[in-house]
Amino acid sequence: MSNPSIQSLIQTGTKLYLDSIDPKLVKQNIEWGAVGATSNPIIVSALVRSGRFDDSIASFIAKGQDDETICWNVTDALVREAQEKFLPIWEKTSGNAGWVSFELDPLVEDSSLGLTHQQQVARYIELGLFWWRGHKNRMIKVPATPAGLDAVETLASQGVALNVTLIFTKRQYELARDAVWRGAQKRESLDGFKSVYSIFVSRIDQYTLEKHPDLSKDSQGQYGILNAKRLWLNNQTFWASHQTPLEQEIIFASTGTKNPADVPWKYVAALAGSDIQTNPPETNLAVSSSGQQFVSRIKEMLSTELQAELDAAIDIEDLEKVLMEQGIAKFVAPQKQLLETIRQKRQAAN
Repeated sequence: MSNPSIQSLIQTGTKLYLDSIDPKLVKQNIEWGAVGATSNPIIVSALVRSGRFDDSIASFIAKGQDDETICWNVTDALVREAQEKFLPIWEKTSGNAGWVSFELDPLVEDSSLGLTHQQQVARYIELGLFWWRGHKNRMIKVPATPAGLDAVETLASQGVALNVTLIFTKRQYELARDAVWRGAQKRESLDGFKSVYSIFVSRIDQYTLEKHPDLSKDSQGQYGILNAKRLWLNNQTFWASHQTPLEQEIIFASTGTKNPADVPWKYVAALAGSDIQTNPPETNLAVSSSGQQFVSRIKEMLSTELQAELDAAIDIEDLEKVLMEQGIAKFVAPQKQLLETIRQKRQAAN
């Protein structure tokens, strides 16, 4: 059943994606008009801990699979189920929507494993090709870390649809985009070439609140939006002069508000009008009950005075360093928790 507020958002030109692969939530969000979804270790870990998939885990245990194999088989099964539900959308749009993102192993970035840079790059390429093969509407999610950025050219050249994630800055975005484009040009054809670039939003405003509490009232909490709109415009400009059969898009990610003073649809409203919003389930639920009629605001920018204030105050290199360290940690920890949860379920079954 469609929802008036969500429909108004979609009518602005926004493609609504769900930041979850929970089968129940996927069904609800498709009814609202969502046209894609994404997974990450936080999402999968929470689903496994819920106990709803214990029967599947028990069947994998009975087959003698180890904890890591079970972890990825559960993830693969959940993503496959979501892909099946979005496949008609993928077919109807000829591949411009209907995608489900599969995130590669975040432990590749775990410093305690002691992998060299080249080993990390090779691992991303190996995993990316393995989890991509045989799928029509699966995107492979690779982080914009040094190793991830060095892997995406090869993956793109092999035909992999890519979601480059954990992007906070122009530097990361341009490195990712240019590497993907180099890889795409090595393919026999650009038919089917698809890439998206996940720009994180609310985490940036958390950073400015902590690091720059002296910003003016009008500029505090606005840099995440400003940064996202600038990168969206950069992306629009680049692909306008590098035409491809499918759209190469920005994903606005981390769109859930973290400041209690903000309305839950703050970022949804500010970024309405183009490309993809991958919203947490709670955010889409808040939008559905908001009673709001959304309008396109993607091209609206802050005043030049507020932009100047923010640009003068914020150290972009520090922002990227801090948020990347936090971002990697936010995915490594739940992946380890997921493995531990499976280990505990194995013990309980014995």
